[in-house]
Amino acid sequence: MRKPTLFVLFLIVFVDLVGFGIVLPLLPLYSEKLGASGLMIGCIVASYNLMQFFFAPWLGKLSDRIGRRPIILLSTAGSAISYALFGYASGLSGTQGLVMLLVSRVLAGICGANLSVASAYVADITPPEKRSSGVGMVIGMGFGLGFIFGPLIGGLSNHFLGEAAPGWVAASICLFNFIAAFFILAESRSKDAKPPVKRSQWAQWAHTLKQPKLGILVLLVFLATICFACFETTLPLLLVKHMGFEETQLYYLMAYSGFIAAMVQGGAIRKLVHRYGEKPLILASFFGLTASFVLIPLGSSMAAVLGSLAIYAFFSGINRPPLTGLISIISPDNEQGANLGVSQSASSIGRIIGPPLATSLYFIQAPMPYWVCAGIALVAGLIAMVFLTRLLADVQGGKGGGDAPSPKEP
Repeated sequence: MRKPTLFVLFLIVFVDLVGFGIVLPLLPLYSEKLGASGLMIGCIVASYNLMQFFFAPWLGKLSDRIGRRPIILLSTAGSAISYALFGYASGLSGTQGLVMLLVSRVLAGICGANLSVASAYVADITPPEKRSSGVGMVIGMGFGLGFIFGPLIGGLSNHFLGEAAPGWVAASICLFNFIAAFFILAESRSKDAKPPVKRSQWAQWAHTLKQPKLGILVLLVFLATICFACFETTLPLLLVKHMGFEETQLYYLMAYSGFIAAMVQGGAIRKLVHRYGEKPLILASFFGLTASFVLIPLGSSMAAVLGSLAIYAFFSGINRPPLTGLISIISPDNEQGANLGVSQSASSIGRIIGPPLATSLYFIQAPMPYWVCAGIALVAGLIAMVFLTRLLADVQGGKGGGDAPSPKEP
């Protein structure tokens, strides 16, 4: 019988996020070429997250009941089909193309519970003191590397094979990922695990949010995600349309940002959590993000853009793993998937609000989304400073908890 390991899960999440990294930088640019307004671009980007809001908690609860493996397989298959539709849409024009882009993102969102279920998978096979570093390795490093290789592959395929190629390449990668996951991914949830508590989706939301510790953490996830969504949606427009960079340079800059985030989440986060604990890292991340959002639109040269993106990549890299790790530590074993599903839904709401907000602000004044995000990140940091230490004083995470590398750790 195959043994569940973090490395196998990381490979599957990484390959899935390569496909995501291929498509995401192109989505606002393709939408604009097809005649979409600023608000419409934001709505197309946000449609993915609207579907995640409704489906991620349900799929998370389903993974508590039937296991993590079937849901991860469903997500990878859905990603492959959605990227194929994206590739098809890229060859269309006008309204037909916009409708097909929208359909591709809706399908991707319906099947897109892979990150919350992958986080629950990590929780199944790691002790509490290693949760944050486990999430950093699988989700964080997967995101970072996905945003290194994804934009590079997307840029090269777009340059040499045409505008429709990135979608088809992403679909092929995710189809391979589904086949590989089918054969090598083991189930992580033990057969004798406690049965999940049966609640409706809205009852699960109420149950999670009425607990002060979880409620504050979910709020911080929500605020952070608004900032990330604004950044991801408008950076291609800011760099290409406002600052005059070429599309090829955009891919390289996103790969550069992804490389820094991957190094932080794949290696540094373990040592940082072990040395400082989750709570100080969360505070530092929000205040660092505030500074980065002030600096990014001020860049007047490649060196300035590289510096501001490095600050953003580092502090975004230390934001999500400790938040997810603390949610996992606080949650009972039979509610891991459900609570992490609520967290992903809160993230989805942030990604529903963020893109149309960001594109609408961008078309008023290009730097405006970043100024607004600086304010949001500052408010989140102040909320964390006031409430986090008091509410989570009794929660033991990674600090001093034996989170140093172990020869037995997968």
